[in-house]
Amino acid sequence: MSGIIKGMTVICLFLAYPYLVYRGMESGMVGLAPAIFAGVYLFQAFTATKIKIRIYKILIAIALLLGAYYIQSITAKVLPVLIQLMLMYFFGRTLLKGKGPSLIESFVRLEFPEFPPGISEYCRQLTLLWTDFFAFNAIMCLVLAFWGSDFWWTLYNGIVIYLMIGLLVIGEYIYRHFRFPGLGIPDPQSTIKTMIVNGRKIWMDIQER
Repeated sequence: MSGIIKGMTVICLFLAYPYLVYRGMESGMVGLAPAIFAGVYLFQAFTATKIKIRIYKILIAIALLLGAYYIQSITAKVLPVLIQLMLMYFFGRTLLKGKGPSLIESFVRLEFPEFPPGISEYCRQLTLLWTDFFAFNAIMCLVLAFWGSDFWWTLYNGIVIYLMIGLLVIGEYIYRHFRFPGLGIPDPQSTIKTMIVNGRKIWMDIQER
């Protein structure tokens, strides 16, 4: 239960990040947001069990602290690029040979222990779609960080990305009913609950692959 609470706290912080940066830019404390996330990464580093992950988290924390001190605005705006690249990496690496099953399939198997035919390939295609989606977001976040206004950066990172995620989730849910009629697809609330409860376990499993 404590792991779930910690995970939800981190997720909420990441969701609120664009707003925190925007408020920081208005108040002249733009370096505060990356400094806070440097603390999050340091905490994760000290609680990590694998040396490779610990070093990775510490390096990110150091980079954020240095950026928060020397190049505050750019550092604050570039962090979402790193988040999108990280998501792209975790989705995409499960598509590599010997790294499967795909990330989507890992979640689906929790709800369908007896896997229906054709689902595995569909999960793979869906994982590829999300990988491309995060790659596109990384490019957009990078462009807006260097050449966009503060308003458009905040709008895209704080609203547009989540609207697109919502549209993708709803669109896929509707399409799945037509693609696999009679499958007994769980309602969205049940799926979200499964992802929250088991997300950390699957995340750690992917890092071990």
